[in-house]
Amino acid sequence: MSAPAPQRDLLPGTPPGRGHRRWRRILIGAGVAALLLVSVAVVTGSLIVRRFDHAVSRATLLEPGTRVQTPLVAAHAPVAGPLNFLLLGSDYRVEDPSNGQRSDTIIVAHVTRDMDHVYLVSIPRDLLVHIPAVPDLDFPGDYTKINAAFQFGHGGVGGSQLVSATVTSLTGVHFDGAVALDFSGLLRVVDLLGGVTICVDTPVVSIHTSRVFDVGCQRMSSADVLDYLRQRDFPDGDFTRQRHQQHFLKSVLDEVLAAGTLTNPVRLDTLLQAVAGAMTLDLGTTTLPDLIFALSGLRSDDLVGLKVPSYVQMIGDTSYVIADDSAAGLWRALRDDSLAGWAAANPDWVNKI
Repeated sequence: MSAPAPQRDLLPGTPPGRGHRRWRRILIGAGVAALLLVSVAVVTGSLIVRRFDHAVSRATLLEPGTRVQTPLVAAHAPVAGPLNFLLLGSDYRVEDPSNGQRSDTIIVAHVTRDMDHVYLVSIPRDLLVHIPAVPDLDFPGDYTKINAAFQFGHGGVGGSQLVSATVTSLTGVHFDGAVALDFSGLLRVVDLLGGVTICVDTPVVSIHTSRVFDVGCQRMSSADVLDYLRQRDFPDGDFTRQRHQQHFLKSVLDEVLAAGTLTNPVRLDTLLQAVAGAMTLDLGTTTLPDLIFALSGLRSDDLVGLKVPSYVQMIGDTSYVIADDSAAGLWRALRDDSLAGWAAANPDWVNKI
């Protein structure tokens, strides 16, 4: 008859059976503690997201005909790609408010079906387009620069809706939502981050302050960023300014992730409150918390900047940007969720951000 197997994993002097029970209690206790920590993190994160959700201004930024028509789904159903969002930034002239507002920044943000990349397609502010008529505003429509649509729509909600109608008419793309950004408000975020690192790719001499931005990566304060982003006098027309805007958005995201903000509830809450004050949102029936959860896996390296194939042309005494024939392929790729293939086939129109 074989000898009984020796007892294992017992502390010295512990009667058989008691050691196993003690380790089991320890492991169960550790598991409960870990579960509590995860629960606290989830609850804290949920509270922060809810505070952010409540702080963001809402408005109907999209003209009804430009919105994606989706079938009714259950409340809080997972957000699925592909998605298209219209990002608008206004260059309200504080020093000369009588000069009105124009949509200084127009970006179509395309989230791929797999929710693993975001393509930022910057629409040139001087792009010659047809701006649709708005009978309720006694606006008959016009062929002119796209950034005039905001002013023709009387600014605010009307201006944003007319920009959305113009972009949909141009591209055939319908939108899942829209965001109006106040870039001056985003500078508050830069202050909270203690600055951002911007990699200057071409020498820039400010027409406002005479500051020279040399080539290379450098730390910029909010005042530096504002000066840098306001520069428009470049040999390639508007493309350099578009690239700077795309790079700025990526740099802010880099800074947030690098600074450990996501793991610091107090810092994250302060930052998100600042972001909330700089944006107005239109998500239709989608909730902001659901969208944040769906996009939570994205990182700054997942952003890809694209340019609209176009060229500059003088018409009379005015300089316009004219979309060339290959722009139709970009619009088709936006609609078909095939921008990865389009970017690979058209590397000259991809921004390095």
